[in-house]
Amino acid sequence: MLPSIKQIGASIENLFVMEDWHNFSADYDKTLIEWYKNFEKNWSKIESNYDERFHRMWKYYLVSCAGAFRARKIQLWQIVLSKKGVLGGYKSIR
Repeated sequence: MLPSIKQIGASIENLFVMEDWHNFSADYDKTLIEWYKNFEKNWSKIESNYDERFHRMWKYYLVSCAGAFRARKIQLWQIVLSKKGVLGGYKSIR
């Protein structure tokens, strides 16, 4: 399950201080496509451990997720939380 911003907010409210929230989604489809290419390139090394159904399903999963990220339908975030707040404020390294 991919939690929504609302679900994440509700789960951390009164427990943590939100220090930083970065959205990687705009570029993540590229990562998934590279994983797909590596999977296909190396399939012959692992295919004896898996059946063709797994092969098809894993390819479908990688490219369908890539498409969902490209269409901006799903998101990938890096969230930095602190228990009581970072003294002086959090400094992002981006």
